[in-house]
Amino acid sequence: MAVRRLAVVGTGLIGASIGLAARAAGVEEVRGWDVDADALGVAGERGAVAPSASLEDAVAGADLAVVAAPVTALPVEVGEVLAASGAQTTVTDVGSTKGAVTSSISDARFIGGHPVCGSEARGPANANAELFRGATWFLTPVAATDPDRYRVLHGFVGRLGAIPVAVDPAAHDRLVALTSHMPHALANVLLNQAGTSRIDGHDPLDAAGGSLRDMTRVAGANPRIWVDIFLENAEALRGALGEHRRRVEQLEAALASGDAGFLARWIAEAAGNRRRMLADAYDEPGELQRLRVHVPDRPGVLAGITQALGAERINIEDFELRHMSRERGGTLTLLVSGEGEARRAADLLEAQGYSVVSGPAMSE
Repeated sequence: MAVRRLAVVGTGLIGASIGLAARAAGVEEVRGWDVDADALGVAGERGAVAPSASLEDAVAGADLAVVAAPVTALPVEVGEVLAASGAQTTVTDVGSTKGAVTSSISDARFIGGHPVCGSEARGPANANAELFRGATWFLTPVAATDPDRYRVLHGFVGRLGAIPVAVDPAAHDRLVALTSHMPHALANVLLNQAGTSRIDGHDPLDAAGGSLRDMTRVAGANPRIWVDIFLENAEALRGALGEHRRRVEQLEAALASGDAGFLARWIAEAAGNRRRMLADAYDEPGELQRLRVHVPDRPGVLAGITQALGAERINIEDFELRHMSRERGGTLTLLVSGEGEARRAADLLEAQGYSVVSGPAMSE
């Protein structure tokens, strides 16, 4: 059975994006509820949801209810949604940790979930129907899960363009501790180390290059969300950090002994792992090309470039805009599949006066 009536409980960035994606996928009715009336109003204005007057109104008759709330609030909020909804309603959540909510909810109508995606932007004003396209969406069925409800949720996730992956709740939390929570933690550690240091009177942040910016992109993320995530998944995160510490000690020992062989093998292993990671992210990773475009600091530049490439049917796989200063402008990094497409894109942009440097994305 396909989802025809959807309820979104919590209309921040993720909840509102689910609403937009569901509407784009043809879900007939998408109702929303949020204790934050302003967020609900913006989500309604964006067309993500039809605002409801109460939680009960939002979930009445829904085939599926999605709860988007801070991880510490999920057990209570999921319980309230289950209590307010009917027997036909399947309930899921989008929390970044799964252990606490799945262990506290014994209702067979509930199946935990977690889309592995997001944005540095916040709030429903920044919602995006394409946010889930190609993203892994973990589902955490347990022994009591109704198979029919699981098929409904699995099908819904696929309709949004995501890739549903079933995983044990405890294994999920160990996975995201390593792949999501630890990178956030280490980004904060690294940036705080640089920000509180002085090298012969010089501020390291004034000399920050691309490496530091790349590694700390997620530093300083919303503390209202991330404090809860760190504490909720503290055991798994501590385990990942302990293994990380062991590997840092190996590196320190190699540096102390001048072990060039270890360092060469270590770098080669990292290169192979990065290629494997990109291979999972893109259909033809071996042909993935990176274009770095120097852009001025003025409104409409990004829109103009993406529209120009789109008009030539050149697909942008991913992009990142890094601002340097008002005077120096910034660098727009584009990922394009295929050398031919990359050459066409570079020629087009250079004809418009941009400076472009291109090469294989997987060579670095």
